[in-house]
Amino acid sequence: MARYYGRIGWAETAETAPGVWEEVITERKYYGDVIRNSRRWENGESLNDNLIVSNSISILADEYAYTHLANIRYVEWMGSLWKPSSVEVQRPRIILQIGGVYNGDTAGAP
Repeated sequence: MARYYGRIGWAETAETAPGVWEEVITERKYYGDVIRNSRRWENGESLNDNLIVSNSISILADEYAYTHLANIRYVEWMGSLWKPSSVEVQRPRIILQIGGVYNGDTAGAP
């Protein structure tokens, strides 16, 4: 089993200007383990096939992670950001199943 240390991006709705509400991404770093490491190529509409990972990452969660489970937007793994496809609570851990590449907003990005 491989060790994990990386960023997890969380989205929260915040008022960025009077009357303007937007998702604001914040990042927190977590330790854990990669408990499943698998990948596959999927034919897409583009010239290149899409890489889909089916990795499970078990993080040692804090209270913030438990109370904001629905707000997880991405998980950093192997230098890239990945979308979580499912989240499972197994206190004191959270198991994140990751899938496709995340292409949305990140912390500090407009």
